[in-house]
Amino acid sequence: MQQAKTIVRNEVGLHARPAAQFVRLANQFKSKITISSKGKSVNAKSLVLILTLAVGKNTEVEITAEGEDEQQAVAALVDLIERDFAEEALPPSS
Repeated sequence: MQQAKTIVRNEVGLHARPAAQFVRLANQFKSKITISSKGKSVNAKSLVLILTLAVGKNTEVEITAEGEDEQQAVAALVDLIERDFAEEALPPSS
């Protein structure tokens, strides 16, 4: 099992678009992933459940993963949060 804590610093917290980005990334991994905040844990692959956490700006979250790619999953999700959900620059279309 792999786990890490980080602070959500995004203006809107983990709502709407940031939550959708988080779920999209979580679903790329095979591991079982949970996200916890304020004593409540939910499946990190479910947008609806993540929204029930009501994670606001400057709130600590803990991400836990268990499975074959658990290290990569936790590292990628923590990185997404710490980059403030910044989209990767896309190459210009030709």
